[in-house]
Amino acid sequence: MSSTTTFEFVLILLVAIVALELIARKLRLPTAAALLAGGAGIAFLPGVPAVSFDPELVLIVFLPPLLMDGAYYTVWSDFRRYLGGILWLAVGAVIFTTLVVGATVHWIVPSLPWAACFALGAVVSPPDAVAAKAVLGKVRLPRRLMVLLEGESLLNDATGLVLFRFAVAAALTGAFSASGALMSFAGLALGGILVGAVVGALVVMVLRRIDDVFLAITASCLSPWAAYIGGEAFHVSGVMAVVSTGIIFGWFQHEVFSANARVRGGSFWAVMIFLLEALVFILIGFSLRGVVERLGGIGNTFELLGVPILGVLAAVVVSRFLWVYATDYLRVPVLRALGRKPSPPSPKSTFLLGWAGMRGVVTLAIALSLPENMPGRDLTLAAAFATILVTVVVQGGTMGPMIRWLGLDRNIHNEGDHLSEMQAYVHIDKAQLEAVKAHAYDASGKLVHPRLLEQYTYRVTIASRVVDESLTITGDREAHYDVVLAALAAGRAELLRLHRSGRIHDELLHYLERDLDYQQIAAENDRKGAGDEEA
Repeated sequence: MSSTTTFEFVLILLVAIVALELIARKLRLPTAAALLAGGAGIAFLPGVPAVSFDPELVLIVFLPPLLMDGAYYTVWSDFRRYLGGILWLAVGAVIFTTLVVGATVHWIVPSLPWAACFALGAVVSPPDAVAAKAVLGKVRLPRRLMVLLEGESLLNDATGLVLFRFAVAAALTGAFSASGALMSFAGLALGGILVGAVVGALVVMVLRRIDDVFLAITASCLSPWAAYIGGEAFHVSGVMAVVSTGIIFGWFQHEVFSANARVRGGSFWAVMIFLLEALVFILIGFSLRGVVERLGGIGNTFELLGVPILGVLAAVVVSRFLWVYATDYLRVPVLRALGRKPSPPSPKSTFLLGWAGMRGVVTLAIALSLPENMPGRDLTLAAAFATILVTVVVQGGTMGPMIRWLGLDRNIHNEGDHLSEMQAYVHIDKAQLEAVKAHAYDASGKLVHPRLLEQYTYRVTIASRVVDESLTITGDREAHYDVVLAALAAGRAELLRLHRSGRIHDELLHYLERDLDYQQIAAENDRKGAGDEEA
């Protein structure tokens, strides 16, 4: 395709993404499933050109920002607290799944080299940060489970990618050393963490010196690629470099970003991540087209690959349950032998950890990066597609009902020493009131800002009342914000009337409209918070 045709084709794909997203929401389908099916359907339309991918380009374009998106929102204190459990899942479970899937595939297809079988296992073994975030963002879980699942999905990508690269190299060259691979894995991971820490520190230092909003957003968006390329340039794990940079940047972003940069940057980043995720799901459909054409049609594809794919799906699901149950129930005697007093395992939590193994964008990106001459490439692409489709639709789609059935969504509103929402508001409101008091009087002691002092004193009084008396005023809060939103709607209507009648200039319209937008966002968020408390 010419450059112009390629650009036009990408625009068509973006239109398709919007349409598929709307269809998924209308039919209440998982977005990933709609995009996968839509991508496959578009790929087989008459007249649609064949699309080929540069493997390294796929990884470098899609992987860094998608990993950064998950790492950016990591809660460091929780991550550090449960790091042992996270590593047990992110490293141990991925290696175990890779071995089980590889052995299963070799048993079903003995002509496929062992290295190629393990490469397939490495592709489908790591649960995905994007898929986990999409599902976990819609459910309520105890904090420990949430941290384990989110932390695992961040770090296991590095494990899966390192295993994948070793397996691919072994399949193409025929050379492999287990001890060498273990040492290389440790060096790659530690080196990646070091490079990521340096890049993260540099990004924070640079952003402290940038006042322009758009330059700050641009610099922050370049950081995942800087970390990934930097890691690869030093021959360490680019994945771990991105995760380290994301955690550091997420920790300091509250200090280095202005409110304006954070709001605008968050919006830009959300759109970019949405498009990248969707494009990867669409592109796997085009890869399947090549698989089907090489195998002589859909019928032949099912006949040749159906049984191995079913074996992969069974191995992926069963191996995770085996690992989670074995390690969770062996943990207690091991820790007791070491003189510690562990809490007994929870059957419900253990089952949910085993069930929550959604695969997603990273599996697709790794699968798309397979070299053209890799043995079993068609089987790997088809197995990756099937694994993502089944885990996202079946496991991800049933996660909410499963949590409610197990009763894991009860009594999770406040854990440990963390403040509730209203307790935090009391602290914030008191700090704001003290700042207002310090500026409410002039040098002679005369009160010059009585309205502000009255307003912030009232806010502290109400917040303290709610906490001290445990009042349930959700209905009043919702009614309050309903009035605020109605007033904002009336103000917006009057602003548009003034503009349409020619009484105000476009520039003033945009300025006042932006102010109303911020007020509406704040009011809608506060009203939503009231509704969440009631639920």
